[in-house]
Amino acid sequence: MRILGIDPGLRTTGFGVIDAEGAALHYVASGTISTGAVEIGQLPARLKIIFDGVREVMARYQPGCAAVEIVFVNVNPQSTLLLGQARGAALTALTASDLEVCEYTALQMKKAIVGHGQARKEQVQEMVARLLKLPGLPGKDAADALGLAICHAHAGASFAAIARSTTLARKSHAQYKRGRSY
Repeated sequence: MRILGIDPGLRTTGFGVIDAEGAALHYVASGTISTGAVEIGQLPARLKIIFDGVREVMARYQPGCAAVEIVFVNVNPQSTLLLGQARGAALTALTASDLEVCEYTALQMKKAIVGHGQARKEQVQEMVARLLKLPGLPGKDAADALGLAICHAHAGASFAAIARSTTLARKSHAQYKRGRSY
């Protein structure tokens, strides 16, 4: 199965493509989609670059599924909103082609790759290079994207089996108290 990992970002969106044959993983490609050529205030133009870039990667590598990082809430709510929009552009590009998309938190990815959720970016880079037998370290954004693809290769089948065996449903309502749902 060919898996596309996406690490969304408004300035730099990382992508990584791997082939998974059972437990064996094979590197296919990785890189970044940069919006640096567009002025910071031009949000719609930046989102279009992300959308078009993800579509181009999909057309070139023909993945069977995708793994995308779930946005976490930053201290700065404006940054979180902007990151969410970049993620939305990437997700729209993926789902517009009817590609199956799975989502993982940075903590889940780091646990799957390094063994603990507080791993630094350099540790993720090193472990991704080792797991995929790369001659050098991938860039930080590309390493995170490859890490998401590896995480899905290892955990995706288990999550799918759990979903088939139980009735999983999202909460239709919740009560919130001090930022927690009950």
